[in-house]
Amino acid sequence: MLLLKLILRNSFRHKLRTVLTMFGVTIAILAFGLLRTMVDAWYAGVDAASANRLVTRSAISLNFFLPFSYKEKIRQVEGVSAVSYGDWFGGIYIEEKNFFANFAMDLRSFLEIYPEFLVSETEKKVLFSDRKGAVAGTKLAKRFGWKIGDTVTLRGTIFPGNWDFTIRAIYRGRDKNTDETQFFFHWDYLNEKLKTMNWLKGANSIGWYVIAVTKPELAAEISQRIDKLFKNSMAETLTETEKAFQLSFVSMTEAILVAVQLVSFLVIFIILAVVTNTMAMTARERIREYMVFRSLGFEPLFIFIMIAGESVFITITGGALAIVCTFPVVKAFGDYMSAYLPVFSVSPETVVFDALISLAVGFIACIIPLWYTLRIKIADGLRAVA
Repeated sequence: MLLLKLILRNSFRHKLRTVLTMFGVTIAILAFGLLRTMVDAWYAGVDAASANRLVTRSAISLNFFLPFSYKEKIRQVEGVSAVSYGDWFGGIYIEEKNFFANFAMDLRSFLEIYPEFLVSETEKKVLFSDRKGAVAGTKLAKRFGWKIGDTVTLRGTIFPGNWDFTIRAIYRGRDKNTDETQFFFHWDYLNEKLKTMNWLKGANSIGWYVIAVTKPELAAEISQRIDKLFKNSMAETLTETEKAFQLSFVSMTEAILVAVQLVSFLVIFIILAVVTNTMAMTARERIREYMVFRSLGFEPLFIFIMIAGESVFITITGGALAIVCTFPVVKAFGDYMSAYLPVFSVSPETVVFDALISLAVGFIACIIPLWYTLRIKIADGLRAVA
């Protein structure tokens, strides 16, 4: 109890310096938490990937298409329970800044394979009966004020021209990390129009197949069976798990992620230097008091607890304030960036990291002042002028 009182009173002996140091720790930990949440958001698609889904695409790259005729051959592979297919459409709504992901999919099989996209049976019935019907995510519909029955026109960038769609359903996510900012429409509608257009892709060709498997543990074996079917053909395939497929997209932006992670750790090093400086100043100012304790026979452990306790108290308080502030800041940032980072929320791991870093900075910051205090002779310390 005596030590606790000493730590609390010493911490606020120089109130302005302590408050400013706590404020610095709060800002640093808050920045670290925000950057970590950004990295998590980058991997949200990977985390949401299902273990029982595979993706088959061209072995060369996604820019090359696969024949539609592959569908029935894939369906007959042992271990495959369902097959869907689609294309990246890449349309623009009014202007480029209104970016959102839009795909041409076989909606019936797609909604069966992706149960995390929840659509009411009534909306499904209308959606499936309208060739120009489309389904949008809840966040996307809210962003543009769309409602059932509205007409949405996308300007094609890959497929030229203006494409009209009617919103027939709005899906919501089953899970917290389900992306609710996507837009899907019938692949048949795209294919029919391509039949009338003289375009490179041509009709009856698709971007990728999505395959549901009966047992996730057989995913590797089924992938080999599928790729073996089309080996030495004009369009060889590469089949991988949905998670690996998503990771291939993330790897394209790996340099950005590395930069973000480096900045987050740089922030921690800066605040470590700030807290170390604060504790060094504190130790120099109180060197006579510490020498008095030593001359009275107090053990070095007592001095260690006083200095380390004060340092940890400052960083833990700052860290706790940062954790509390992280949630509203992340929510505000996530709302603003919802078009680009649809899943943006604080993970439990980030909170734990924030707390551990606060604690670690507190202990590390006291090492130098503690070493200075314990190595100095008592007589020299009593003569010292802060």
